[in-house]
Amino acid sequence: MKRLMLVLALTVAPLAASAHEAAKGPNGGPVIDSAGHHVEMVAKGSELVLYLTEGADKPLASAGARNARAVVQDGGKTATVPLQPAEPNKLVGTLAQPLGAGARVVVSATMADGHTVQARFASN
Repeated sequence: MKRLMLVLALTVAPLAASAHEAAKGPNGGPVIDSAGHHVEMVAKGSELVLYLTEGADKPLASAGARNARAVVQDGGKTATVPLQPAEPNKLVGTLAQPLGAGARVVVSATMADGHTVQARFASN
């Protein structure tokens, strides 16, 4: 019985790990599902861009988004980056420095319709 449990655990472990990995989005960044919406993070230099799409990959309008921010943990420091809506479906912010390997980014925003979007990313 113990052997069977071990075999099942080893078989299921890779499947569980892959279920939590982020897919690549059309802009080259990782994509996270957030309550039926998709959030793709792209960081280039000091620019942080989040692309918002609906479940069917149609752009989710960012106009009217409020309380949008990214909390960045990088190199032992934590910083809050305000995000501004940019047409048609982006939230944009400026980082103090480019993201380092292993940086963690937690994004939250309230959309114009009152729906909250949240996502967590880890930089490679």
